[in-house]
Amino acid sequence: MSKSVRLLLVDDHPIVRTGLRMLFQSEPDMVVVGEVNGGEEALEAVQTLHPDVVIMDVAMPGMNGIEATRRIKESSPETAVLALTMHEDEQYFFAMLHAGASGYIPKRAAPDDLVSAIRVVAEGNFFLYSTLARFLMKDMAEQTPAASQERVESLTPRETEVLTYIAEGFTSREIADTLVISVKTVERHRENIMTKLDIHNRVELVKFAIRKGLIQPE
Repeated sequence: MSKSVRLLLVDDHPIVRTGLRMLFQSEPDMVVVGEVNGGEEALEAVQTLHPDVVIMDVAMPGMNGIEATRRIKESSPETAVLALTMHEDEQYFFAMLHAGASGYIPKRAAPDDLVSAIRVVAEGNFFLYSTLARFLMKDMAEQTPAASQERVESLTPRETEVLTYIAEGFTSREIADTLVISVKTVERHRENIMTKLDIHNRVELVKFAIRKGLIQPE
């Protein structure tokens, strides 16, 4: 039997956390290891409970979900953060992604969608809720197509392959094992990719990979 996904619930409304806990209790591959009502408590809980996925509300009193996500990813980069929020506007969406969230899903989503999103980000991948895809599509449409094409054509076939794995959330070790090359070689390819594409964070890398058809949003 595969290891259960360890979840930390972060929301300032107890009734929301109770509903989430009940939902996840019915999933055999998930276990709620803790729940807190704010960003400050979330930082402490991540260090002591070591969750695989943090279900993060965005707007909370005190430290909000954006700042909490940024600090969690700084201290525990292996921990995935999934934004679960009432806010479906572009500002919050990009703020959470740039803070390091691996996905963004509205609270009105179906329970099955939330469960699926957790499994996606727990595996190191990126989850994009269908109705929010328009934000990425709009953002990518504003980029210069000619410049984008020129940049991707500057990549070698191996670099394109590594880029695809990076955008899908694979670690350097996983990429190395898959391609049967050394981790040092993967890191060298990563540096070359970032330099050639002039992209220096994973959110922009994912957007670029989707635009070029290298990966598909969930």
